[in-house]
Amino acid sequence: MIRIILIGYMGAGKTTIGKTLAKQLGVTFYDLDWYIETRMRKKVKQIFDERGEEGFRIIEKNMLHEAAEFENVVLACGGGTPCFFDNMEYMVGQGDVVYLRGTPEVLFRHLKMGKGVRPLLLGKNDEELLEYIRENVRKREEFYTKANHIIDIPCMEDEDKIQETTDKIITALGL
Repeated sequence: MIRIILIGYMGAGKTTIGKTLAKQLGVTFYDLDWYIETRMRKKVKQIFDERGEEGFRIIEKNMLHEAAEFENVVLACGGGTPCFFDNMEYMVGQGDVVYLRGTPEVLFRHLKMGKGVRPLLLGKNDEELLEYIRENVRKREEFYTKANHIIDIPCMEDEDKIQETTDKIITALGL
């Protein structure tokens, strides 16, 4: 039975790597935010707007407890998921938790490619964005580093880099 849970800061490539990894291993891929949206029939942003962060985090925890019970799955979690309640301890008890660790500069490059779709990043210039990433990664590192495995990611600007990272995970997990 395979149960791999990917964590890391936004822009670390959890969804991109997760899809590739799941396909290669012949298992199902879930993105926790997409799972929440499907189950709640609302976008994450709408849930945030209606219930605030605290309300969203409660829903996120409950949906994590559902999705992390699935078998033969790769699950990509939101960047904040490990940082609330006992989520990190729970995930480590459920499967192989892999922290996709990117330097602030790599995360910045990834986020710059898709900046428009991330509400937390809107209105920030490059300098502000890089500082925002540094500060938040620093705050979350204590949770992220509780993962079973830490994989340092390169800037994933092409399929080769995505495959290289996927291969590192497969090797680390002994699959």
